[in-house]
Amino acid sequence: MPVPQSRGLVSRSLLRENAYKALRDAIVDGILTPGERLNDSDLVEWLGISRTPIREALTRLEQTGLVRTKPGRYTIVSPLDLRAARGAQSVTAAMHELAVREALPNLSTAELDAMRDANTRFASALNRNDVDAALAADDVFHGVAVTASANQALRAVLEQFTPVLRRVERLRFSSLSGRGSVAQHDRIVELCAAGDVDGAAAATRANWETLAPLLDALPSDDSGDGHDNGDGDEHEA
Repeated sequence: MPVPQSRGLVSRSLLRENAYKALRDAIVDGILTPGERLNDSDLVEWLGISRTPIREALTRLEQTGLVRTKPGRYTIVSPLDLRAARGAQSVTAAMHELAVREALPNLSTAELDAMRDANTRFASALNRNDVDAALAADDVFHGVAVTASANQALRAVLEQFTPVLRRVERLRFSSLSGRGSVAQHDRIVELCAAGDVDGAAAATRANWETLAPLLDALPSDDSGDGHDNGDGDEHEA
């Protein structure tokens, strides 16, 4: 794998968590591409840490579906698994609907304003074709209800399944198909401000379900099998 130019990204105090986040973000952002082989030596050089936290991070990434490992042979960035992505989309939509249901009765004016501000930044990012900023603003928008729900189990489920969907959303927000989310976000805020729990929850689920047509349009790619060449330099689980 080509080593990214920036190095030493992981602080010594939070090696395991930061290694996971650095690798997760590199995969979601497309720096590490589907089917790319992940070699321990390259990752050690890039992140500036030992192999142990890297291997722990790769094991966790395998559980989320972003990494695929064949013990003793190779570790690769998972090709986009459409079945897994559809499953993640269904679960994520349900969790965000639940977050709104649990948060809305106590949602403050400040939190509604934070949602409006996030959507303004989201719309601006889309107009600039800034996919990174759009994803960040979208995270903030939906994160308001998730945080307000104070439901740790819900947050844990989203932590597991959202990264898979972010790979799809990156495609969505780089095209015109993502522009409709601005109006959908406005509608969610309007319903939240009105105290319409059922309406806001349904609108939130509908917003996340707009990923389904994009998933249906993507070609299935399950060709990334690592093509083991026996060089023995890859991560061993």
